[in-house]
Amino acid sequence: MRILMIARQTLYTSPGGDSVQVDSTAKYLRDLGVTVDIKLSNEKIDYSDYQLIHFFNIIRPDDILPHISKTTLPFVVSTIFVDYSEYEKKNRQGLLKVITTICSADKLEYLKAIARYVKNGDKINSGYYILHGHKNSIKHIAKKAQMLLPNSHSEYNRFVKSYQYKASYRKVPYAVDKKIFRDNVVPNDEFKNHILCVGRIEGRKNQLNLIKALVNTEYELTIIGKPSPNHMAYFEECQKTIANANNVRIIEHLDHSELAAIYKAAKVHVLPSWFETTGLSSLEAIAMDCNIVVTKKGDTVEYFEDMAYYCEPDCIESIRNAVKDAYNNPVNLKLKERLLTEYIWERAAEETLEAYKMVLCE
Repeated sequence: MRILMIARQTLYTSPGGDSVQVDSTAKYLRDLGVTVDIKLSNEKIDYSDYQLIHFFNIIRPDDILPHISKTTLPFVVSTIFVDYSEYEKKNRQGLLKVITTICSADKLEYLKAIARYVKNGDKINSGYYILHGHKNSIKHIAKKAQMLLPNSHSEYNRFVKSYQYKASYRKVPYAVDKKIFRDNVVPNDEFKNHILCVGRIEGRKNQLNLIKALVNTEYELTIIGKPSPNHMAYFEECQKTIANANNVRIIEHLDHSELAAIYKAAKVHVLPSWFETTGLSSLEAIAMDCNIVVTKKGDTVEYFEDMAYYCEPDCIESIRNAVKDAYNNPVNLKLKERLLTEYIWERAAEETLEAYKMVLCE
């Protein structure tokens, strides 16, 4: 079986959870005997070498549309269907706040794409996208896809509610790599009993409110991640807020092998985001014996049920209290046991391969 994976062109220059998902899925599919090539959406591709295309991020339809217009190959889509509308409405200022209030999430994404083209020269690659807009482009992709591969049932239900279209789907969970995040990892004692937050630094991830919740407290907070290129002002505000603090630091993106030792030494991992499909760093932290604090906004409850500590992203006190509870309670071994049974990349690859087989046998 020969599979072509296509992901956003900034997959490695601005790494995120989807970067890990793409690479890990490909790695473990290869262990199952599948030939997998990863290409970025802006690359020129000879489609004749493959039997099926696997796209990622349906909320970036302009990355997908040009390819499906050039080939009749069957394709599946890992939807990674997020909803940042609440963040946009509550955190934008001035004219942007007015626009986000009156526009739907899809119209807003379309306007942002046009604005990036006008302001930065970011090319729009699909005439279909220009003519039909963001919402219709996503529906077009869903209708042409042989199958959608959301990371949870709640993600799929959110997609159906947003686009009034029930596509064929198979749940493929987010996961951890047991070969990296393993019990015999030697902890990096520099981070002993720290509070961690691992992820790209941007407003939607809400690191600033986490900093405000813990700055100049008894907790040691370490934030690990690169600033998103379009959120440098937000990153600078984070840096300004910790300028006179001795208990908070920000570290650039690290390799997973280094992260494992840091997780192992830490006590709590926090993702107080405005939205999370799940949060790969939460799963990695669980594997390394951290308690986790997460938002309820998104798909986290389906994964963690009552075994995580939940916070409200717009409430600094809520974040602080959730961190305190997570810090003062023992590690939830039941959650780790569930993780290592259900949320590992071997299983995600097996589910993905079953989806491929179902499509190619139709």
